[in-house]
Amino acid sequence: MTDSAPSSRSAKDELVDHVPALRAFALSLSRNPATADDLVQETILKAWTNMNKFQEGTNLRSWLFTILRNTYYSSRRKLNREVSDSDGFHAAGLSQKPDHDGRLALNDFASAFALLPDEQREALMLVGASGFSYEEAAQTCGCAVGTIKSRANRGRQRLAELLNLSSDEGLEMTDRATMAVMTAQPASKG
Repeated sequence: MTDSAPSSRSAKDELVDHVPALRAFALSLSRNPATADDLVQETILKAWTNMNKFQEGTNLRSWLFTILRNTYYSSRRKLNREVSDSDGFHAAGLSQKPDHDGRLALNDFASAFALLPDEQREALMLVGASGFSYEEAAQTCGCAVGTIKSRANRGRQRLAELLNLSSDEGLEMTDRATMAVMTAQPASKG
């Protein structure tokens, strides 16, 4: 019994290390900071209460991202039955004009990124911004590696179209996560 307690404790201690990456992923899915925070909180709570189901020696980060992803899609199914701001009238009133060119580029990117289908956005966040290998991203999403590669590639192509970028044009964004999403190099080659 004493052998399992330290292992479980170290995995619980490691949860905190993954909060920033979880929040970035939650924000990319929900596109709402408050919702993203709620998703991360619910993910940590679920992970904490179900730590006995985590298999030592496996990838804790991947396990957490899977919990977050499943939580997001479950909540989204529930929201589909609720009335939404489909015309964007209320959301448009919440927008703010950028203060400088860098924010303009980032806002353009965020707007274009929001137009991508969920699957492409998810693949780009996992492989690009979160640094998952294609294999880890495929495992998190419960699909084939080729599917993740295809989604990421189609997502990058669509982003380039939406941002009116030619193949020889460089990006002038300073945000590392944004650059990782837009580049074709995965965090680790698979």
